[in-house]
Amino acid sequence: MCCMLTVLVFFGPRLAILVWWLIQPLRFDQALDDRWLLTILLWLFLPWTLLMYLFVFPGGLVGFDWVILILGLLADIASYSGGFWGNRNQVPGYAD
Repeated sequence: MCCMLTVLVFFGPRLAILVWWLIQPLRFDQALDDRWLLTILLWLFLPWTLLMYLFVFPGGLVGFDWVILILGLLADIASYSGGFWGNRNQVPGYAD
């Protein structure tokens, strides 16, 4: 688990998912049930949500697990929207 957290901090969620898949491939098989297209789409577009889903999956999605999954979704949304907000002053014609 320590290695996965280090990979997550330094290289981002996509590489952390890849390392976790190499370490525990059975967890992915159980969690995603051979839905390879869904897995690829989640890995490409919603990596934080996929990480949180794999984290909470073994006990099933009950109670507080939904909150953790929603936090992963919010992290994905924030990662896509943060680029515009931080660079909005560099857009020609943009006025505060």
